[in-house]
Amino acid sequence: MATQVQRVDTLFFHEVGDEYLVVAERDDERLFRAKLELAEKAAGPRPVKFRVQDGSSEDPRPPDEFVEIARRATRIRISQQTRRGKREELREMLSGYQLAEKAKAVRTCRYCANQGRYSPITTETAIEADGEHICQDCAKQELERELAFNGDLTGAAQDRLEDLLLEVQDLDRITSLLQGQLDPDLTKFDEISANTDDIDPVPVSDLDIHPGMRDRLEDRFDTLLPVQSLAAKNGLAEGDDQLVVSATATGKTLIGEIAGLHRMLSGKGKMLFLVPLVALANQKHEDFEEDYGDIANVSIRVGSSRIRDDGMAFDPSADIIVGTYEGIDHALRTGRDLGDIGTVVIDEVHTLQEEERGHRLDGLISRLKYYCEQRERERAEYEGAQWIYLSATVGNPGALARGLRANLVEFEERPVPIERHVTFADGQEKPRIINKLVRREFDKESSKGYRGQTIVFTNSRRRCHQIARKLDYPAGAYHAGLDYGKRKKVEREFGNQDLAAVVTTAALAAGVDFPASQVVFDSLAMGIEWLSVQEFEQMLGRAGRPDYHDRGKVYMLVEPDAVYHNSMEMTEDEVAFKLLKGEMEDVVTTYDETSAVEETLANVTVAGKGAKRLNDRMIGEIPTKQALGRLLQYEFIDGFSPTPLGEVVTSHFLEPDEAFQILDGVRKERTPFEIVAELELYGEDI
Repeated sequence: MATQVQRVDTLFFHEVGDEYLVVAERDDERLFRAKLELAEKAAGPRPVKFRVQDGSSEDPRPPDEFVEIARRATRIRISQQTRRGKREELREMLSGYQLAEKAKAVRTCRYCANQGRYSPITTETAIEADGEHICQDCAKQELERELAFNGDLTGAAQDRLEDLLLEVQDLDRITSLLQGQLDPDLTKFDEISANTDDIDPVPVSDLDIHPGMRDRLEDRFDTLLPVQSLAAKNGLAEGDDQLVVSATATGKTLIGEIAGLHRMLSGKGKMLFLVPLVALANQKHEDFEEDYGDIANVSIRVGSSRIRDDGMAFDPSADIIVGTYEGIDHALRTGRDLGDIGTVVIDEVHTLQEEERGHRLDGLISRLKYYCEQRERERAEYEGAQWIYLSATVGNPGALARGLRANLVEFEERPVPIERHVTFADGQEKPRIINKLVRREFDKESSKGYRGQTIVFTNSRRRCHQIARKLDYPAGAYHAGLDYGKRKKVEREFGNQDLAAVVTTAALAAGVDFPASQVVFDSLAMGIEWLSVQEFEQMLGRAGRPDYHDRGKVYMLVEPDAVYHNSMEMTEDEVAFKLLKGEMEDVVTTYDETSAVEETLANVTVAGKGAKRLNDRMIGEIPTKQALGRLLQYEFIDGFSPTPLGEVVTSHFLEPDEAFQILDGVRKERTPFEIVAELELYGEDI
C-alpha cells in the first residue's frame, strides 16, 4: 500500500485551507497524496487526522503512520505559498519528532501544489503569472487555454509563443500579444542585418557606352552602385544577356536602362521594358518620359481588356516601349511589327513561377526571341537584342540563368537592416494596431531627416479604403481600381511626405516605388491565395531605403486560425512562420494541359511549323505532341496555321473552356453581359 513504511525521497507540504496537502515522492514518482490536520497539544502541534486520497475518496489512517513516513523521508519541503504562521506550525510539529533539520521552505508552483504535485521552481525556471510564479509546464498549459480562447494556433506559432514565454518568463506579457500589444521586445522575430559586399565601384567615365547616356549618368553620380558595377564587369556594354538578382532598392532597374539607352542611341534598336502589371507600366512610362523624353520617344503598350483591345493605340515605332507582358505578347500574337528591338528588359522575371501567369511570360520570351531572330535574318543591319532579366527573389539563380542563356549577376547586399516583427490580432483589431504603428513611425525622423512612412499591404481593394479611413494620420488607398490620376496623386503626396501611410493591395507589391521605412502586413494573402516566399520577400524589401532611412521595420499582423477563402488549406498563423522561416522557392515554370495548349497555340500562330522549336527552348517542359493533338481536336489549328477560331482564342488569351463557353453563349443568343457573367462565375461555388 502507498502509505506503508518505505523509502521516501521527498515529503512535500502545502497549505490548503485549514489543512495541509501532503505529497510523497520517490524517484520523481508520486507515491501518494494525503491531507494532514494538526491540533495544538500540550507538547505542541501534533497530527490528529491523516487521510490518504484515492481518486475522489479518502482513506483515514492513524496519525502515527504519517510520523513513521516522515521519519523515513530523505528530505521534507514546505511550499513558500504556505503562510508564514502555518510554516512555523509545521516546523514546530516536525521538531517534536526531531525532524526539523530535514525541513526547508522552497519556491514551488502553486498550480502544481494544488494538484498534489511537488514542483520546485528557481529564478531561471519560474514564470510570472497574475502576480505569482508558476512552473513552465503550468505556464504552457495556461497559454494553451488562452490560445484556445482566442482561436487555436498551429504548431509553429505556438512554438514561437512558448519560446518567448521561456525567454521573458512572464505569461501576461505573452498573452498580451494575442490582443495586439506591440511590445517590441516580444514582437521582434529577428533582424536581417545590413551587409555590403566588397565590390570595386566602376566609374561612370569608364563605361564604354554612348556618350549621350554616359553624360546623363555623370550628371547624377561619379560611380555605379555595386550591383551595377558587377553588371558592367559582366558584359553589360558589350551586349551580353544578363540575369540580375539583387535586393529591392539596390539599383537593378538602371542596369536595364543603361543597356537600353546605350543601344538605342547607338542605332541598334529600341528598348522594350516589360513588367507584369498595368499600374507598374504606367509608373515606369511616366518615369521614362521624365528622365529620357528629351532624347527618346516613349510609348506604352498594355492590354487592359480581353474583349476590347485598348492597347492598340501605342506607337510601335517609339524608341522606348514600356509594356505589360500580355500587352507585348498580344502584339506578337496578332502579327504587329515592333521594328528593330535592341534591348528587352524583363522586370520581375520570377513571375515565371506563378501558376496562372508564369507560362505566359515563358511563352512571351520564346516568341519575342523568335521575332528578333526572324528580323535579324531579314535585315542585315540588325544585330538582334540584348536581354536583361531583373528580380529580387530567385531561389535557383544559377539554373534560371542557364535556362535563359544569360550571365548571372547576383548581389546579396541589403543596404539597411530590417527588423521583422510578429503579433497576433483578429481582423477587427488590426486597423487599431496599424494606426498605432503608423503614428509611431511617422512621429520619428531618421538621421537623414526623413519621417518614417508606412506601406500597409492587404488583400482587397475595399479593405484598402477601410483601413485608410481609420488611420489618424493622413493616408491614401492605392490599388489598380483607382484611375491613373488618383494613383499619381497618392504617389506624389507620399513622396512629399504629406502622407504617413499608403494602404495597397499585395498585387501591387512588385514594383511600386514608395520610399517607406515600415511595411505592415494586414493580411498574408493576395486575393484568395496565400503569399509565396518570393512575394513576401519582395514586399518586405520595400521597408527601408539607404538614402532615406537608418533601418526598415516589418510587422506581420497574424489572425490565429484565419483563412480568407474556403479553398485555403493553411491558416494565417501557419503561413506566417512558413514565410518567416521559408527558403526562396526555385523559379520553375510548370505546365498543365490547359497552359500547354495555350502556349502551343500562340507559338503556332507566331511561328507556324517553328512552334516546336519555340516550345523546346522555353523554361518549362511542354508535351508538344499532346498539345498539338488537342489543338486539332478543338479545331483551333489547321495543320500549322491557326483557324479563325484559334486566332480569336489566342488573341484574347482565352483558355479552351472559356472559348467553348463563349461559343455556347453566342449560339444560344445570350447577351455579351450574360456571357461575361457566366465566365466570371465559372468554377465558383454558388
